Amino acid sequence: MTLQPNQLRPSPISATVDFDADGVQHGFLKLPISTDESAWGAVMIPVTVVKNGEGPTALLTGGNHGDEYEGITSLLKLSSTLKAEDVTGRVIIVPCMNTPAVMAGKRTSPMDKGNLNRSFPGDPNGMVTSQIADYFTRVLVPMSDVVLDLHSGGRTLDILPFGASHVLDDKKQQQAALEGAKAFGAPYAMVMFELDAEKLFDTACERQGKVFVATELGGGGTSTPLSIAIAERGVRNFLIHYGLVAGEVEMPEGGQMYLDMPDARCYVQSQHSGVLELLVALGDEVKKGQTIAYVYDMTRSGTAPVAYKAERDGILMARRAPSLINMGDTLAVIADVVERLEA
Repeated sequence: MTLQPNQLRPSPISATVDFDADGVQHGFLKLPISTDESAWGAVMIPVTVVKNGEGPTALLTGGNHGDEYEGITSLLKLSSTLKAEDVTGRVIIVPCMNTPAVMAGKRTSPMDKGNLNRSFPGDPNGMVTSQIADYFTRVLVPMSDVVLDLHSGGRTLDILPFGASHVLDDKKQQQAALEGAKAFGAPYAMVMFELDAEKLFDTACERQGKVFVATELGGGGTSTPLSIAIAERGVRNFLIHYGLVAGEVEMPEGGQMYLDMPDARCYVQSQHSGVLELLVALGDEVKKGQTIAYVYDMTRSGTAPVAYKAERDGILMARRAPSLINMGDTLAVIADVVERLEA
């Protein structure tokens, strides 16, 4: 028998902060563990709460994947600089959601191989990653009004910097998220199509009626001065847009381009293993039928490469970062350029 959410035991995670207290607090979300190295140990997930009276609650998260550094870095910086007097309402900052993965510099947790962003809504009786997902689903998300989850491409992808929302049944909720994705102020704003949304943090938030904005801000397993600047400006814009911080939203100097991902054909996935040669760069315009990449067989010389062609017009919004590629890897993502984004 599958237990319903209201039948699940309380989360084993405890917080060392008081989410209802005014002021600035730095602490941890503590998940008890027992390992060969620590019989009575705990996973310690850093958390900062900045609260000032009544108002909306924003949940800001990074490190959902441990090799995506724009969110981790920008939220660690914010946690040490945001003051209570700057805030109306409450800001909850979790820079390293999947702390074991962050500490290992990997997409997934070394403790259980769990991909946090494929583990929602989670399970308090599951492995470490599933228990973390459960705590966010049943504790942090319900106390939040708006959620910003900062991603980038990690070690295997490089992605144009954008704020994103999704197509939702509730068009008022969708429009509120879409406006937040635009207001984030990255060079691109997008309506994003997910290959499998069922177990995403995004979906766990949206199903609770929360306004959810995601980002992709670069990749390659590193950050740059530009990608960090976009992240920092975007976080501040997000808080301004939803009324938690005073100020004016700052948009990119060159303006903002709108992108749409209507279906799975946006993803170009390899059917071969070998070495990848991409013929177009991020942000380049592509035409349907255009050859955008070759994959070369490395097991023998004198063999012609396999050509991969675009199945739609658009721009290259994401690409595989490593040149080595295996069957099933996404080698490119092509998005439509649109004049406006509306729910």
